[in-house]
Amino acid sequence: MDDDRLQQLQHLLDAEPVPTRRPTVATLEDKLFHIVPVLDHGFVRVVDYMGDDAAIVQAARVSYGRGTKSMRNDRGLIRYLMRHRHTTPFEMCELKLHVKLPIFVARQWIRHRTANVNEYSARYSILDREFYVPEPEHVAVQSESNRQGRGEVLDAAQAQAVRDLLRRDALTTYESYEHLLNDAGDGVPLREGEPQVARELARVNLTLAYYTQWYWKVDLHNLLHFLSLRMDAHAQYEIRVYAEAIGALVAAWVPQAWEAFADYRLGGAFFSKQELDVVRGLVAGGDLDTLLGGSDLSGREKTELRHKLGAD
Repeated sequence: MDDDRLQQLQHLLDAEPVPTRRPTVATLEDKLFHIVPVLDHGFVRVVDYMGDDAAIVQAARVSYGRGTKSMRNDRGLIRYLMRHRHTTPFEMCELKLHVKLPIFVARQWIRHRTANVNEYSARYSILDREFYVPEPEHVAVQSESNRQGRGEVLDAAQAQAVRDLLRRDALTTYESYEHLLNDAGDGVPLREGEPQVARELARVNLTLAYYTQWYWKVDLHNLLHFLSLRMDAHAQYEIRVYAEAIGALVAAWVPQAWEAFADYRLGGAFFSKQELDVVRGLVAGGDLDTLLGGSDLSGREKTELRHKLGAD
């Protein structure tokens, strides 16, 4: 981020509070503009937000009218909305984040096409010499059961060899990047008489480990969907830690919505009709192995159901 913008943010941090008529959340106000470190060079920072738990309730009561009078309190209504997947009231809240992340994480993240994004432009600016190298405990072999995941962690020597290779390749490509740019960032050639290759071309051989930055603005409904997928234990570690950092911010922002989300989405489970048939059989006193054997569930579905039931 450029120095001018950093100075503006620091000014906001140092400034006296300004009275406002819009709803604010003290626990999130305290976190505005503060960096939450993620990975080796990354971070998440709250830039702005709109709404709170009360905004969700307000929108629901406008939408559902008399139908919400049976809800004894705001917490109960929010839990009802979450439980029954009434999503539009959650769209009344928005969060804007400044995120610094490796390019390969950004390529996963951008698949969530329900946010407004503005990314740092390497056509216009020169990328910093910052790249991600996984810690040894996160260097693992390819999983045999999951084509998208990791298996056993490599031993210390093998993990270090992988890390050395990743670091060497990243440094080599950045040296080539600097050579092609022939520019220290001020537009003045470092080597007189040699061309300054266009920034949009000079960047093409940088590894996906290099860091980019963006502003990401999303409503609460779509943010919770993002978190439900990316906080899952099966999500790639490098995006999961970003999701966990954002989850902590959401918990400070809308604690009642977060509680309901944690109960019904993160800590809950979805059952298909066939799975419910097995569960009903268990309630009636049946044997799980027998019920699974007589079901139409596939092998993977049977494994997943065992996991949901804690019987794996």
